[in-house]
Amino acid sequence: MKTQRIAEILKSGVVDTDVTVQGWVRTKRGNKNVAFIALNDGSCASNIQVVVDLAKIGEEQLRSVTTGACLRVDGRLVESLGAGQGVEVQAASITLYGAADPETYPLQKKGHSLEFLRDIAYLRPRTNTFGAVLRIRHAMAYAIHDYFHRNGFYYFHTPLITASDCEGAGAMFNVTTLDLNDIPKTGEGKVDYAQDFFGKPCNLTVSGQLEGELGALALGRIYTFGPTFRAENSNT
Repeated sequence: MKTQRIAEILKSGVVDTDVTVQGWVRTKRGNKNVAFIALNDGSCASNIQVVVDLAKIGEEQLRSVTTGACLRVDGRLVESLGAGQGVEVQAASITLYGAADPETYPLQKKGHSLEFLRDIAYLRPRTNTFGAVLRIRHAMAYAIHDYFHRNGFYYFHTPLITASDCEGAGAMFNVTTLDLNDIPKTGEGKVDYAQDFFGKPCNLTVSGQLEGELGALALGRIYTFGPTFRAENSNT
């Protein structure tokens, strides 16, 4: 059966149908008769509740179903009798794609500081905070693109790597393939950029303005959308 996104299931309003969902476990709770799994696949902020009858799916099989584990659940989508959700999945079978050791998996059911999440950047998009931030960024970017499109502007892609210092706006990040532990030198003792990838000093751009002016010659009204990079110690 084709996997359905949780967002589509919750939006459809359909019940009493077979479904297949995949995602990672946010939480698991229950008793000796039944287990409740909150499953999320990133398609929306909401989880879908999976109800597991331990008489059908043994407790031993659920032992590895802990917070962070990745699952496939095949079951029946029904109207939920509990509070907090409109529908739930009554599991017929559960396939474990990847376990998460509860002793070492860092995202547990508790609050985490942004400083802590900075150290686990590969997992932090699973949190509600970063999920919300990324959705807001998407909505803002979409609105900006839509506004300029409706007003006759063209989206112009400016280079990320440039040999120009642009506006002279401060320190720039150098881009090089040279071995910094063994930098080749010319006879005058200067860096031999002829052996570098670009053949000249290059940096990450701090502005797309120069190339934007050139783009305007071809397209008329244009806008750029970065990114740009400034080698400043800024946390704003």
